[in-house]
Amino acid sequence: MQNISSNKTKENVMQAVFFLSASVSVIALVAICLFLLLRGIPAIAEIGFFKFIFNEKWAPVNTPASYGILSMIVGSVYVTAGAIIIGVPIGLMCAIFLAQFCPANIYNVLKSAVNLLAGIPSIIYGFFGMEIVVPFVREYFGGNGFSIMSASIILGIMILPTIISISESSIRAVPESYAEGSFGLGATKEETVFKVVVPAAKSGVLTSIILGIGRAVGETMAVVMVAGNSVMPLDKIELLKPIRTMTTNIVTEMSYASGLHESSLIATGVVLFVFVLILNTALSLIKSKSIRN
Repeated sequence: MQNISSNKTKENVMQAVFFLSASVSVIALVAICLFLLLRGIPAIAEIGFFKFIFNEKWAPVNTPASYGILSMIVGSVYVTAGAIIIGVPIGLMCAIFLAQFCPANIYNVLKSAVNLLAGIPSIIYGFFGMEIVVPFVREYFGGNGFSIMSASIILGIMILPTIISISESSIRAVPESYAEGSFGLGATKEETVFKVVVPAAKSGVLTSIILGIGRAVGETMAVVMVAGNSVMPLDKIELLKPIRTMTTNIVTEMSYASGLHESSLIATGVVLFVFVLILNTALSLIKSKSIRN
């Protein structure tokens, strides 16, 4: 009886430990949300919601000051869209190659390279962008190189490990019977992969894309170094022009901001948080709809 009671006590203690561990993420999320809302919402209310969201002029040091972030919202959308256009096709094709076509003698090399990409700090990506991507864009496309295109290229590279790893795992998880049935009907290897296996793994592929987009939206340091960090009017935004995103605006000005200026930067974080939440919700709905179909 004593051993049974001791084991029961241990089980209760471990259950409590596991519960507390599982609660950490929830507590952290609630704390972040409360901080953003308590510090950001009053600033939005003081500035005015429509003036803050739909005004493109950002001039906190002028008199009178202007706190409009529309151009930065559009800049974030442009850069993220460019990263998706570059990163998703390359990442998906690489995942298909690793899962279905890659010879065993070079798989470990390619897989190690993908894992290494995931571990490179964003500041290193920024240096690579400044020294390689920016001069390349300047020479072959025009402009000064610090542009939406440069930021999109860097972010497209940065989201590759997420898309490749999760997509590859999803493709490998498709039951062999799917491919065997396709081969039995006379389909080729390529037809089987692209018409049977990959569609069967679409849930995991969409998840990888969602996580990749989240990485692109929230990236700061690399974008600061290659995007030019200039608030451009919406009628002058071009792929070869400098741009400022919401994240780069926060990190650029937070060190010297105070008062309403500081609160408006935190409010920009609130908008970014809502932006990511809406994006993930929309993509999750698309994912669930595709699974049902």
